[in-house]
Amino acid sequence: MTTQTPRTLGTTGPQVSPLGLGCMGMSALYGHADRAESIATIHAALEAGVTLLDTGDFYGMGHNEMLIGEALRSAPAARREQALTSVKFGALRGPDGSWIGYDGRPAAVKNFAAYSLQRLGVDHIDVYRIARLDPDVPIEETVGAISELIEQGYVRHVGLSEVGAETIRRAAAVAPIADLQIEYSLISRGIEESILPTTRELGISVTAYGVLSRGLISGHLGRDRQFAADDFRQHSPRFQGDNLRHNLDLVEALRKIAEQKGVSVAQLAIAWVLSRGDDIVPLIGARSRERLAESLGALDVVLDAADLAVIEEAVPAGAAAGERYAAAQMAHLDSER
Repeated sequence: MTTQTPRTLGTTGPQVSPLGLGCMGMSALYGHADRAESIATIHAALEAGVTLLDTGDFYGMGHNEMLIGEALRSAPAARREQALTSVKFGALRGPDGSWIGYDGRPAAVKNFAAYSLQRLGVDHIDVYRIARLDPDVPIEETVGAISELIEQGYVRHVGLSEVGAETIRRAAAVAPIADLQIEYSLISRGIEESILPTTRELGISVTAYGVLSRGLISGHLGRDRQFAADDFRQHSPRFQGDNLRHNLDLVEALRKIAEQKGVSVAQLAIAWVLSRGDDIVPLIGARSRERLAESLGALDVVLDAADLAVIEEAVPAGAAAGERYAAAQMAHLDSER
């Protein structure tokens, strides 16, 4: 990975690499993933200097944490020691994989952490956060429970995920917040209105997921692509019918810009997120070493003011067609309220 100045999560959080690795797709929501290739990809990321590994205890109902644990155990000691874990908890799943709610009760927070520590094979979690706000439990109670885990040595830093400005302020009044994890990309720019100004005011960084919008703006998605039945995109509004056709037209506009700069569409899209500020750490969701190498190439892409203006003209804020989640899932997003 190109050497770049490490980025710090918040004012009190750890230093991390400019890009983090989001490991969800290695276990869930995007169809079959090859286990050996997934572990090789994590190893390659660590070897390239990536330090932040992001997961959730509900990704594959524990599968993803066990996968990361296996990758860490089999990595060289020096690489294993540089790895930082970011874990989301609280999403409840049924045996059939259905989503059945969120649990942010203090006792549940500690219970979830105990299982995650065991599956990951680590003695502490670097950044711990509830995946979505539990509407029945004040965020102050959830953050307070994480703070107790910090006092006990099981967690290093408090994180948040997909919450709005008011919730961020309430959480920050209880304990220092390292970062907010939230979707942010060229076609998902909702945080710019009130959330990003709030995190910057409070000294909280952002780990941005969905920087390629689940492959939509990767440049690799064909108009005739068929998704597996267990692929999240099968039901995602942005991947349906006229929405998909419209969004892929945006990708073609980006492709022209990328070709002029001699980079890939994915590299251009990731570089755009990197350009938004040193307080933003993009999470790349590579499931193979090939895609990982492409994504890391974004670190070599320099976007000047003229480049950014051309990109903004091609894909202005709000240009995407369709919501980023189906209606039922959108209802759970505190950040959209």
